[in-house]
Formats: sequence, structure tokens, C-alpha cells
Amino acid sequence: MKPRRLGSSGLLVSDLCLGTMTFGWQAEEGVAHQILDRFAEAGGNFLDTANVYSEGRSEEILGGWLKGRDRSEVVLATKARFRTGEGANDVGLSRKHLWHAVRASLERLGTDYVDLLQVHAWDPLTPLEETFGTLDQMVRAGLIRYVGISNYRGWQFEKALQLCRSRGWAEPISLQSQYSLYARATEHELLPVCAAEGIGLLAWSPLAGGFLSGKYRDGVRNAPAGTRVADSDFKELYVQRFETDRAARTVQALASVASDAGKTASQVALNWLLSHPQVTAPILGVRNPDQLTEDLGAVGWSLSAEQIATLDLASALETTYPYDKRADEQQNRDRTLDAGT
Repeated sequence: MKPRRLGSSGLLVSDLCLGTMTFGWQAEEGVAHQILDRFAEAGGNFLDTANVYSEGRSEEILGGWLKGRDRSEVVLATKARFRTGEGANDVGLSRKHLWHAVRASLERLGTDYVDLLQVHAWDPLTPLEETFGTLDQMVRAGLIRYVGISNYRGWQFEKALQLCRSRGWAEPISLQSQYSLYARATEHELLPVCAAEGIGLLAWSPLAGGFLSGKYRDGVRNAPAGTRVADSDFKELYVQRFETDRAARTVQALASVASDAGKTASQVALNWLLSHPQVTAPILGVRNPDQLTEDLGAVGWSLSAEQIATLDLASALETTYPYDKRADEQQNRDRTLDAGT
């Protein structure tokens, strides 16, 4: 793995981020520590968790692994927003809940600061001034180093960013959003915002819950034993989601490109994300060290322009104005340098 700047900040992170939502759920402490060891040995320094993953158990497992290690070598990210108790104020992005949530996360993680605190989702009740003013206070207090945002829409992110700039507060440097060959709606608003504002995109569910791993070439109805779909109580929901013509085209193109590149489907799907300049790192979600080893093969090489075009075409979403090619042509008409203007 190689270091990349997170957005336009000076913070350097590995080009793959290890997500820990599986810790305490699909990977107990011993296996989780093996995964963390292998990630660190491969040059990874970027770890992502949240205070609600396995009801805080993910943070506790991470905290146990961090003991005795050089804290400065790890870029540790967590999140706050969702419910952590039964009280009326045990949820949201209010000043009260944020301070409580962050202090509880620090205790579970066994550290006195986190490198990146991300608001986990939009809070329609709390004023942005309250949320981001509080986050700025936390930066100044040394509890967090940087501010990030997760699961915002484009207008929500831009509104928060401009507020921080107008008040001289710590600005968000990253946006964590769902993005993959399957989930490409991020390209409509969020990628352009990241490009315009110097924001690093962190892509969660980069393999679409395993759909892009190469295990479902015969469709999710015929999911092989041991896969997430086969073991799920919600198989019909997976069928409704993934049994579409576009999904089938995407999987077929992925298999073809993987064969041509001599890589696995997972590695190609992750490398496709890394080919986008706004993507700082896909967030890996693995259940065991072997899955991690395969995903680590996504770095150190690049898809060709032809291979990227094949994947783009097969997975393309149907778009309408103002996101289609006609709108692009209209906005650029007579206003490009090669047109002599």
C-alpha cells in the first residue's frame, strides 16, 4: 500500500482503509487481531470504526489491539450520531450527545484522541452551527485531529463546509459514502463536490456487500454455501436488489476484465475505485485474514483505460437531465478553452 493525502489536508493515509464493522459480529477478537496484524504488516495505517458497531465492541477490540503499539503510526477514524442508549439525548448530533459519545469512544479505544471523527449521518433536528461548532471545540481541545462527514447528500455537505469556512472552524476533510461499480449514484453530486472542494472520498461497501466478489456469477438465487447471501435471513431482499439486467452485465464485465488482468473480481472492483482521483481509499470489510489477503491484491497495479471503460459502460446508471451527457454539453457549450474562449 502507498500513502495518499486525505483530501487537501496534510494527513497521509494508506490507499486501502480497514473497516471494522465485522469486529465483534463476524470476527471475534482473536480473528480481528489477526486481520489487524496482517493489514499493518502490509503497510496499512488507516482504520475505520464507529461507536455503534457491535454496540461498541468493535472499538473495544481495536483498543485492545492498539495497546503497546506506537499510536502515532495509526490513523484512527470513528463516528458518532446514532443511538447509544434509551434516553432522549442518546442520539443525534447535539452538543450533549457528541461530547458524551466521543468521550465514551476514547475510553473504549484506550486512547486520548482520534485522528478523524466523522458525523455518521445528517441530523435534521440539530442546527449545523451547534454540531460543527462543537466539533471545532473538540479539535481545539485535542480530542480529535480532523473532522469528517459520512452519508451526507451533496447539498448537505456543501452547506456544512461553507458554514465552517465562514466561522473559521475546522473544516471537514473527508466524505464517507457508499460507492462501488454497483452503487454509482455517488457520481451525480458527491464526487463533483469532492473534486471542487478538495475533499477525500472514502468508499464504504466497495464490493456491494460481496456482490462484486465474483461469488455470484450464477446470480444471488444460486448463492454458494458460506456466502453472505446464502447465510442471510433476507435472501429475497438480495434477490430483488441484485437480480437485474444491469447487475448481471456488471458481474459479467467484472469477470471478463478480471480474467484479462489476471486478478480476482474483488481486486478489479477495488482497483476501479482507486482509479478515480477523488477516491482516497475504499473501506474494506472482511471476516477473516484470507479475505483481507485477497483484497490487498487490489493495489500496486492499475487497470488500463480500456478496462475501465468496459466496466464503466456495463455498470452505467440510467441518468436524466441535469446529470446526463446532454446537460454536460449544454453547460460546457462555447465555454471550453479548445473552443477558443
